[in-house]
Amino acid sequence: MFFAAIFLVSVPVFIQAPLVRFYPWVSLLLTPVLFWLSYRWQQGDRFAHWGDLLEGFAWTWLAGSIYWGWFRWEPILHLPMEAIGLPFALWSIWRGRSLLGNFFFVGSLFGTVVTDVYFYLTRLMPYWRSLMRVDQELASSILHVALGQIYTPWGLTCAISLALLLLAVSVFALQGRKPHWWAFSGAVVSTILVDGLFWLVAAFA
Repeated sequence: MFFAAIFLVSVPVFIQAPLVRFYPWVSLLLTPVLFWLSYRWQQGDRFAHWGDLLEGFAWTWLAGSIYWGWFRWEPILHLPMEAIGLPFALWSIWRGRSLLGNFFFVGSLFGTVVTDVYFYLTRLMPYWRSLMRVDQELASSILHVALGQIYTPWGLTCAISLALLLLAVSVFALQGRKPHWWAFSGAVVSTILVDGLFWLVAAFA
């Protein structure tokens, strides 16, 4: 479940991101399909765990479809929209229901919170807004200016500190020795991988 969670966090980067940019309604309409598939799988024994995990992924897919499809130019709305499934997830965890999927969702959201905290600490939010509004021809110049913020002592200190926080939380969760904690751990640590990938894209833009 640890590696499955890492894979599912990476899926939006490679599949949902380009889809939601050009066809946001298609991405949004795939959400009920994911929830339906999750429900069907959880009814049997063979794929019950995968259906459970897929339920949490469906919430992240829904949030990503809404935010990146129609509100991506306003970073202040990012966390509220990414947390759209949080009340349901916490209620389900309290009831002991669909623990794999809901712990995955909470872990993924925690990683998102840490990433956004980094953007606020290093004052990268204005660049976020600019990138979402300009043509691709101008994006590379904005990315290079933003990288200048990252390569400062403060930017590097924040990056290292928050990466260590994510790693520590992930390792601590693995000590739980239960599948839902592994899903949480994988979702958290994958934030480092995804953020690192975005940094590479920006560096070579």
